[in-house]
Amino acid sequence: MLKTLSNYRVFSADEAGSLTIHGLFTFIAMATVSAISLDVSNLMSSQTQLQVAADTAGHAALYYRDMHTPEEAKIVAIAQATAGMPSEKYGEVLAPEDIEFGTWDYATETFLADPNSRSAVQVKTARVTSRSNGVASFLFKIVGYDNFNIVTSSIFTTFRPTCFREGFVADGVVDIQSNNAYANGFCVHSNTYVSMNSNNTFEAGTVISMPNMDDVDLPRSGFETNEGLHAALRSGVYRLRILNRIDYLIDGLETSNPDLIPDYITSTTPVTLTAAKLDETDFIPGRIHVHACTGNPKITLSPTVPLTDIVLISNCEVKFGAGTVLQDVVIATRDTSSFSINSPSGLQVGRDDGCATGGGVQIITKGSMNFAADLKMFGGQLLALENIEFAANASGIEGASMVAGGTISGTSNMSMAFCGGGMESNFEAEYFRLAL
Repeated sequence: MLKTLSNYRVFSADEAGSLTIHGLFTFIAMATVSAISLDVSNLMSSQTQLQVAADTAGHAALYYRDMHTPEEAKIVAIAQATAGMPSEKYGEVLAPEDIEFGTWDYATETFLADPNSRSAVQVKTARVTSRSNGVASFLFKIVGYDNFNIVTSSIFTTFRPTCFREGFVADGVVDIQSNNAYANGFCVHSNTYVSMNSNNTFEAGTVISMPNMDDVDLPRSGFETNEGLHAALRSGVYRLRILNRIDYLIDGLETSNPDLIPDYITSTTPVTLTAAKLDETDFIPGRIHVHACTGNPKITLSPTVPLTDIVLISNCEVKFGAGTVLQDVVIATRDTSSFSINSPSGLQVGRDDGCATGGGVQIITKGSMNFAADLKMFGGQLLALENIEFAANASGIEGASMVAGGTISGTSNMSMAFCGGGMESNFEAEYFRLAL
């Protein structure tokens, strides 16, 4: 009896194997935490993947909506989402009803649905049990959660960079030489670099930008002899989307696309022109005019009074007579030559009306533009697939926009300022950014 009692005492005091029990509990705790971590990690990964799909689809939808129907844009958006999350693996993460076009109010951060809008889109991607594609759980199955529902949202909106509204923008070099003045708000941008000589002035608020602002091409004392330049410099790159639309613009004007025809055109029945030399008597205000080159690859416009309220589409080189004045005019040519649009001195592009509404002029070419001295721009827009070159004494105090797929080259004694009004008829392409 005493021996048995002694054995019990020894057994009760024996600690051998206690670590095994402790280890078992520790293992269970670690396994539980690991399982929870696995579920949480899987949820976070799935949410990130869905968000990327929503962002990609939102950008694609708004980009494609620019020149297509809402239905066509939705098809493209769904294709983009499915490319990243194939339906055979993830189910239907994006359906047509998950895509809404509308408007975005930055002040209140609210989205208002409008099926006809091109300015904003809201996209929702989902992995939910109702679509049989919920995110499977691991540990949480024990407590009845076989799947988790995840929905993500993305809102993209359009914007128009100020540089394209008023300023010089070129894919190649922008060369602006010397003795030029740029007032508050005016923008000079190159996707290559900006080159200048001395004695230019840049008011506060002027922007001079290029991919690397250290690439600005200056003489040795350039910062000392170009007042305000250092503060105006920025680094940045723009895709020149408006130039990718030149064929669309010219074709649309010729076929009377209502999104492109200006308000002052009262009849879309085209007027056919054949003469090589034209003046104001050859044009009918309120009409679209078409001139096809036959034999002579050049037409000359020499109106003796301001040419107003007309659209002219051609495939010829277009030359303006000295002192030509254009007001409420669109001129577009498919000519690709180096002098596709050209003029001697004194061409006035737009009405000198103090930045008032109306009076603006848009000139478009698939080639280059070349202007002699005294080019004046009052709410004028020049779009060239190649180069734009102009000589001394150019003036754009009341609204000037130049966009070139090649270079922009000016000489000296020009004055350019930001007008802020009177540019409402500019042809513009939308740019896109994530709003929410």
